[in-house]
Amino acid sequence: MSCTLLKNIGTIVSGDIEKPIAEGDSIWIEDGLIKAVGSGIGDESSADFVIDCAGTTVTPGLIDSHCHVILGDYTSRQKQIGFLESEVHGGVTTIISAGEVHLQGRPKDPAGVKALAILAAKSFQNFRPGGGKVIGGAVILEKGLTKQDFEEMAREGVRTVGEIGLGSVKDPEEAAPMVRWAKEVGMTVMMHSGGTSIPGSSVVTAEMIMKANPDIVSHLNGGPTAVPMEEARKLIYETEFALEIAHCGNPKVAVEAGKMIVEAGAQARVIIGNDAPSGTGVVPLGILRVMNLLAALTPIRPEEVVCMATGNTARVHKLNRGIIAEGKEADLVIMDAPMGSVGDDALGAIEAGDNPAVSMVLVDGEIVVGKSRNTPPPKRKPAIV
Repeated sequence: MSCTLLKNIGTIVSGDIEKPIAEGDSIWIEDGLIKAVGSGIGDESSADFVIDCAGTTVTPGLIDSHCHVILGDYTSRQKQIGFLESEVHGGVTTIISAGEVHLQGRPKDPAGVKALAILAAKSFQNFRPGGGKVIGGAVILEKGLTKQDFEEMAREGVRTVGEIGLGSVKDPEEAAPMVRWAKEVGMTVMMHSGGTSIPGSSVVTAEMIMKANPDIVSHLNGGPTAVPMEEARKLIYETEFALEIAHCGNPKVAVEAGKMIVEAGAQARVIIGNDAPSGTGVVPLGILRVMNLLAALTPIRPEEVVCMATGNTARVHKLNRGIIAEGKEADLVIMDAPMGSVGDDALGAIEAGDNPAVSMVLVDGEIVVGKSRNTPPPKRKPAIV
């Protein structure tokens, strides 16, 4: 049995937006799962690893709710290798596919799109780029898919329906039965919102989303073109959908939507995604940058934006991670204010609009990043003792 102790933690951000700050200064991990959270817990003499966090902040591993992976750690959209591993150096421990739509020669018939989803789901079950977990195989809805197809895909590990609107199924009335079949087998359903993103996609309005009834409004602030503000208001105030704020979207709409979300008391519905690789590029720190944007320019608190990038997303996608609590997967980030920041700690830096310094990243209790190559150095450094 492998045991790890994190001690001398300054702040534990729980990932639970109902109680964002957890009490305690220590986390005890056994066999990849969090065993206990509290003050002065754990037996150092029986631990395989003891990490002195030096008074810094520990959060759940960040979750990128929107990534257009294909197969392996390569993007044909930007012709880059290693973009997934690079996200892990930005504190992201789980990456969720929004559809393998950028695969060159992507099949668009029912048999082909089903086969691609199953292949991507299974391949990423066996491949962790940089130690990060990838939920691959988000099926793109194409005409001709049947209820039996969804049942088969679910049996073979497909967990997600990619953005509705990227495939040939665009009309809400045509999408609605497929959405229902997907939900019946436990899949989480995303739907594009706003203007077109790639050739073959379509403009998707608030009314279309409400008729199709997905779980997630993908990139409420645009991917990259946003819905008009009155449509964003309708989705915030008149629905219960999860609301995704994406880096590769419209920053003005992100800020205005953030203000409305607080007015509506809808913080628990917000999740954060990159929507990269895309024409905007590969953005390893995209999740951190959305967190900074919302915490610096809206009334959303920095501890709440951490929860939006962790526990909120885990809940929507039915993942046993994203929360620092007993029994959850020990995917954790140790972070602090970067050198030179006006913030005293990671949360202060985020609120000031600075990227926090990622010091260590753990996946299933194992250190996968000992020093981030993508964030500035921290004011205080954790150490293995």
